[in-house]
Amino acid sequence: MMSILQNIKGDKGIWGVFTILAVVSFLPMYSASSFLVNVQGKGSTSGILIKHALILILGFVVLYVVHKIPYRYFSGGSTLMLPVVFILLLYTLSQGTTIGGATASRWITIPFVGVSFQTSALAGLVVMVYVARYFSRRKDEEIDFKDSFWKLWAPIGLIILTILPANFSTSALLFFSVLILSVLGGYPLKYVANILGISFIALILFIFVGRAVSSGVRVKTETWKNRLLNFNDTNPKDTYQVEKAKMAIATGGIFGLGGGKSKMKNFLPQSSSDFIYAIIVEEYGLVGGIGIIFLYSWLLFRFYVVAKNANTVFATLLVIGVGFPIIFQAIINMAVASNIMPVTGQTLPLLSSGGSSIWMTCIAIGIVLSVSATKSEVDVNLELNDENPLDVLYEAVD
Repeated sequence: MMSILQNIKGDKGIWGVFTILAVVSFLPMYSASSFLVNVQGKGSTSGILIKHALILILGFVVLYVVHKIPYRYFSGGSTLMLPVVFILLLYTLSQGTTIGGATASRWITIPFVGVSFQTSALAGLVVMVYVARYFSRRKDEEIDFKDSFWKLWAPIGLIILTILPANFSTSALLFFSVLILSVLGGYPLKYVANILGISFIALILFIFVGRAVSSGVRVKTETWKNRLLNFNDTNPKDTYQVEKAKMAIATGGIFGLGGGKSKMKNFLPQSSSDFIYAIIVEEYGLVGGIGIIFLYSWLLFRFYVVAKNANTVFATLLVIGVGFPIIFQAIINMAVASNIMPVTGQTLPLLSSGGSSIWMTCIAIGIVLSVSATKSEVDVNLELNDENPLDVLYEAVD
């Protein structure tokens, strides 16, 4: 173990936040486990905590291995993985496992080990690396819309469309993450407008055609509509979890009720995942809630530092592409728990339960650490003095 710790490379601040979040995650998981055991009858408290510990240990192993891989290898790997994840998503739609009453499949069960895996999490990671690769390889070229449409947006569009039936929020988050990375990568704004128009038309067609041919799509689109209507309604219906989450936050006060003393955990079915932030605030108060926000803010700052100091365009775009969505996801989760946004189903990275979510987050952080650990290397396909996209952004703002 000591030899592993001695060989850890990369940004120490990122390692520190990862460690703190991993340790802190046991506190709300302990509370949530009582609901899973006493209300849902799922195993035992010790069993749930042991499972969570094993998931985190495996996540650390994955992170450690990934951060040892030179970041340039992820470029070619994304092109190989893109068709693989597309096939996995199609398989998930047709054969996936429904969990927690979901009306459409998001998970597949890994044979022999019986572990459920959310394929959209892997797909999102592969797509962001692919986008970083696309723009880094065209840094000195004038981008043609037709070329970008068939080589970039067409394959990404297929990926997003296969995620959309089961998970609108994940597909939307992925789409806007790709759009932001594209702008930073030098994609002309006039083309961005074209993509937004095409995407809007594609979404409308999906809804109308999907509702006509699939009962599952009809159910999902009704869920999307109800969530939006309930969020804007002064007398909303079917907002049981949101109301309980608001009560949890309201009763937390400044310092909270104390670890394991949450009352709302017994009424929140998603207390260990979608609404875990509400449980944290209830037990540890405003201080605990702000502490979590600070940790993600510090992680964002360290991602920025790594991206700013990267030696190549690909490295910079890679850090932005795989690192910043972690922060976006955390913001969305906390906003939903605080009733600032409609319910989306996004977990709180490294704190919520779920193996695939934690493992994909570990892979993303591992990639960022790989960039920070090898920042002195020159990518075989890029020059050392490439212009940093962040600098371009600052010049445009100034």
